[in-house]
Amino acid sequence: MKKILLILTSTSTLGDTGEKAGYNVAEASHPWKVFKDAGYFVDFASIQGGQAPQDDVDESDPIQKAFTTDEAARASLYNTAKVDVVDPSQYDALYLVGGHGTMWDFPDSAGLQKLVASVYDDGGVVGAVCHGPAGLLNVELGNGFRLVEDREVAAFTNDEERAAGKDSVIPFFLADRLQEQGATHVSADVFEEKVSVDDRLVTGQNPASAAGVAKEMVKILTEVVREEKAEEQHDAEALRARHDAEAEAGDQG
Repeated sequence: MKKILLILTSTSTLGDTGEKAGYNVAEASHPWKVFKDAGYFVDFASIQGGQAPQDDVDESDPIQKAFTTDEAARASLYNTAKVDVVDPSQYDALYLVGGHGTMWDFPDSAGLQKLVASVYDDGGVVGAVCHGPAGLLNVELGNGFRLVEDREVAAFTNDEERAAGKDSVIPFFLADRLQEQGATHVSADVFEEKVSVDDRLVTGQNPASAAGVAKEMVKILTEVVREEKAEEQHDAEALRARHDAEAEAGDQG
């Protein structure tokens, strides 16, 4: 079965402010629908496992409402797997959901870094949106390079942090940290959609970009399957031709 893993923050408060934090519901629900509609089974994991803290739900958004009332999603969200124990071979792709909480627990999670690197090194697709790209920091691939090095990456911008009033709360500016690790940060205007595709890494700037990231991931996954099928067909035809040649040689002998 085709499977995609959505990864969530386990941070429930913003630093020492006491302000509520959690995964961004819009950034989880819209990709969830895209993936489900494309025929993928969706699982959930979080940094600490168990019930991941949830940010506010926009009840006027039918997709968020469907997501938060879907029985299968609710059951999985109630007891998410801990990233440290997830088997990367079970998933075709990872999608790192945003929410300001990720800024505290994504960058230093060795389990998340290992999981992201394993899926990407194995030919899978990695997506992240808004503050989700915090989970791309410090990820080292099998070739020794950082995942974001020399790649275009979209993420929540410094101007968006200021506009949201979180610039004095966050531990660092995500766009700056990505650039420090070798990425080229690409962006649109404040709170406008921006999706970046760089090989099998797909990133988005903000909640408005969440569905777009998921759609681009599905496109890549579809192309990968098409290429695999074409390669299997080529191998089968080559094998058939070799058998035919051997049979013909035997008849002549």
